[in-house]
Amino acid sequence: MRRGAMLDLVLTNKKGLVANVKLKGSLCCSDHEMVELKILRAMRKVHSKLAILDFRRAYFGLLRDLLGRLPWDKALEGRGAQESWLILKYHLLQAQE
Repeated sequence: MRRGAMLDLVLTNKKGLVANVKLKGSLCCSDHEMVELKILRAMRKVHSKLAILDFRRAYFGLLRDLLGRLPWDKALEGRGAQESWLILKYHLLQAQE
């Protein structure tokens, strides 16, 4: 707010996301006013079936051994960057399992 005229807007992507919008006076000697608002969030926790690996407990020695057993020179020979990445990604995900 500036001298009673609103210059800024609070935009959200959902109705009811913001509440308790209040003017809190000016900051020092500025003619602008501070705005205080409360952002509302859902209290219900969303449960996901997405599995997340805990790398703090990972056995990297075994991962290194599993990936080290593969003949990478032969597996990636004559392949481009994209195809090489897909091969590496496949074997990495297999080793993680």
